[in-house]
Amino acid sequence: MLVGAAVVAAAFWGYPVIAFAALATVSLGAILSMRWRVGVLAARLAELARVDPRTSRWQTLDDAIGLLEDRIRSSEDRLDQRHALTGLPTREPLLARMASEGAGTLGLIALGDFDRLCAFDPALADRALKHFAERITRMVGDGRMVAHVDRSHFALWLGASVSSEDAERQLVAISYALGDVMHEEGRELVPEVRVHHTAWAAPQEAATATLARLIAACAAGPEGPLHVQRVDAASAAAERDRYALEQDLRGALHNGEFALRYQPQVDAASGQVIGAEALLRWHNPARGMVSPTLFIPILESAGMIEEVGLWVLNAACREARAWHRLGQGPLTVAVNVSAHQLDRPDIHTLIKRTLERHSLRAGLLEIELTESAAAADVGRAERLFEALHGLGIHIAIDDFGTGFSSLSALRALAFDKIKIDRQFVTEVERRRDSQAICQSIIALARGLGIRVLAEGVERQEEYLWLRRHGCSEFQGYYFSPPLGGAEFQAFVRNPAPLRDRLVLDARQVQTTLSQRLAR
Repeated sequence: MLVGAAVVAAAFWGYPVIAFAALATVSLGAILSMRWRVGVLAARLAELARVDPRTSRWQTLDDAIGLLEDRIRSSEDRLDQRHALTGLPTREPLLARMASEGAGTLGLIALGDFDRLCAFDPALADRALKHFAERITRMVGDGRMVAHVDRSHFALWLGASVSSEDAERQLVAISYALGDVMHEEGRELVPEVRVHHTAWAAPQEAATATLARLIAACAAGPEGPLHVQRVDAASAAAERDRYALEQDLRGALHNGEFALRYQPQVDAASGQVIGAEALLRWHNPARGMVSPTLFIPILESAGMIEEVGLWVLNAACREARAWHRLGQGPLTVAVNVSAHQLDRPDIHTLIKRTLERHSLRAGLLEIELTESAAAADVGRAERLFEALHGLGIHIAIDDFGTGFSSLSALRALAFDKIKIDRQFVTEVERRRDSQAICQSIIALARGLGIRVLAEGVERQEEYLWLRRHGCSEFQGYYFSPPLGGAEFQAFVRNPAPLRDRLVLDARQVQTTLSQRLAR
C-alpha cells in the first residue's frame, strides 16, 4: 500500500519516470510471488494425484487436476454402483455407510449352495441367488442397508441402534426364514444358509478388514446350514491359532516331527498279544506334543491327510515287518484310513503296492474305518472291501455305535471286526445304557460271525464285565499305553505282566466282579 501511495504521489508532483519505475517493480514482485505460489500448489497437487512433476508448472497442474477429477468421478460411480444380477448396492456403498455412522453391527448372509449349483447349472445358480437376494430385502425392509459384497455373500448393516443380542436374534429369524424351500422352474431347492455377524467400531478396525474377516469366517465355517455365528475377538483369535497350527503342520512331515505309537491288542482267551493299532503322534519343537484330536481334523480340512496317511501306512508296514523276527506268532498292525483317503479311486492299489514294498503279508494288515465313513457311500465302501479282501487284508469298523448308521447299510459291507467305542466301555459295569449297547454289539458280532474288540479299556472292572459278557479282544491303558516300536517288541517278548492282568477262569471273573459291584 505504501508503494502504491508513493507511485500516485510521484505522478501528482510531476515525476512520471519515477512513478513508472515504481509501478514496474511492484508488478514484477507480484508476478514472482504468483509464480512461487503456483509452483508450490503444483507440487502439492502432483503429490496428491501421484503424478511426476513436469517441466512446466501449468502442465503439472493440468495433469494433477485431471487425475483428481477422474478419481472423484470414479468414487462417485462406485458409491452408486449396484450388482448387475441382484440390483443391490455393492461393497463401496456399504463401506461408505459404515464410515458415516462410525459403529454398529454387521451381518453377513451367504447362500452356501451357489458354487455347487454353478458347477452343473450356472443359470439355475443365478436364478437361485437372485431369489435369495429378493427374500433378504423383503424380510429386512427399506430401513436397513443390504449390499451384495461377494459372489454369494450379502452384508446387512444393522447400525449402532441395534444391540449385538438383538442383532443375533434378528439374524437367527432371518436365517430360518431364508432356509425355506425355493421353487425354480419346477425344481425345489432347500438352500444352505450361513450367517455370521460382528460388532464394529471405526477406531478399532477398518471397515474393509471387518468385512473381509466376516467373509473368510463364513467361507471356512463347517457349522452347516441354519447356524448363526458371532465373530468376535475370541473367534478371530481361535481362527488365527488354527491357521498358525496349520502352517506348522505343513512342515511337520518334512521335518520329521511325526511318529507312530503302537497300542497292543490282546486276546484274553489265549493270553497273548495279537497285534497293535498304529497311532499318529506329533511333536512340534515349539508346541511340544499336540493332541491328535486337535491336529487330525486340521490335516483333513487342509487336504494334507492323504500325504500323511500314506506316510503312516508305510511306517506301520515297515514296523510290522520287523515284528516277525520276534517269533511270537503273527502280529497284525491296524492302520486308520480317513473318509478323505477313501475318495481316492486307487486306494486299494496304493495299499497293495505298500505291502509289496515292505514285503509284508496282506493278512497282517488291518484297515480301520469309522462307522460313519464306511456307511457314507455304501456302494463305494462295498467295492473297496471286496478289493481289499481279495488281497487278503482284514477290515475293522472303528468307533462302532457312534455313527448312527443303519444296520441295512452295514449288512452290505463284509468286515472282519467290530470295535466297541470307548464311550460305551467307560464304566460299563455301572451304566445300564452302556451295558445294553455293549451286549447288543457283542450279540451282533456273534450273529455275523465276526470278531469284536473293546477299545479304551482303562479299569479292571470294565475288562471283567466285558469278558464275562462274551468279549475276548481288548485294547486300552489297562493293558498297555501306546508304545514305541522297540517298547512294543519288549512288551510282546515278556508276556508275564499281561497275563497277570488277564483273568481266564470264569468263576474268578464272576466272583471278582460281584465283589467290586457290592462295594
